[in-house]
Amino acid sequence: MVSLVSKKERKTKTANKSANAAPFGSSRLLNFAQDSYLERTSRPIYAVIFLLPFIVFYEIGTFRINTSVLHQSQIRVVAFVWLQNFLESVGFGGKFAWAAPPLAVIIILLSLQITSRKQWSFWIYDFFLMIVECILLAIPLIVLTLLISSASVHHTHSQIDKHAVAHNYTAIVCASSVAYDVNSADRNVDSTVGKQPLMASIVTGIGAGIYEELVFRLILICVLMMLFQDLLRISHINAIILSVLISAGLFSAYHHIDFFTGRLNAIDPFDVTEFVFRTIAGVYFAILYAIRGFGITAATHGFYNIIAVTITVGFFQR
Repeated sequence: MVSLVSKKERKTKTANKSANAAPFGSSRLLNFAQDSYLERTSRPIYAVIFLLPFIVFYEIGTFRINTSVLHQSQIRVVAFVWLQNFLESVGFGGKFAWAAPPLAVIIILLSLQITSRKQWSFWIYDFFLMIVECILLAIPLIVLTLLISSASVHHTHSQIDKHAVAHNYTAIVCASSVAYDVNSADRNVDSTVGKQPLMASIVTGIGAGIYEELVFRLILICVLMMLFQDLLRISHINAIILSVLISAGLFSAYHHIDFFTGRLNAIDPFDVTEFVFRTIAGVYFAILYAIRGFGITAATHGFYNIIAVTITVGFFQR
């Protein structure tokens, strides 16, 4: 009886060590029941399989859409360009430059899967539930966008003007890395959006969901956690709070300024309302990432962009 208890205790300790040693590619704030839906879908392997169709859609979309549209600064996914430039600087350029960022995403997630020592098995039906979950998780940000748009108008007008609300909503949606109209630097909501710019916005929204989450959540939060927790010896909770706030602030700021050149973005000048919204969204995505992992977070970001631009065209464009 004593030997059995000791063996059980050893297994428990080993399991706890494995859980504590799990990298930042899976759920960390909450411990889900083993092999439950929440535990399974937080595994990096689920992120790879779940995001692969989105990655392929983004790559195909960027080739099928007119090149002149894709090269407008309003529609470029800056995080994707950063990653592409970095990979080119280390030798992954030339003809394969377009394939380097998506391969980097897959390699990073597979590496996290290996180091996490989590199961490689998956249930195909989980992916349908993940789609529903991501859409539901995107709704709070959609509601927040509408509330901030209405509140901003209410502060400047005695009566809420639908046109003004539409203008503010469109500005916030554009600030979310989804281009509303590639030819409208002043974000005029009365401008006509053709099929190509709309599809370009959808393609860009999916790309932003993947590559912005890769840079500002998966990579940046991991680096910040190592800095605060491992080097500066800050407590785990305080390290998480600092990492979330800093990543959210940088996520918001990068829409207004090029971190590498120091130049301000003339197309997207600084606006307090937009900056606050993006910071809140950054905190939301960071918390979601810390709880549900990269796959759910990136897809939620992408679905938010798709829903937001669809509402823009379907309701505010009429």
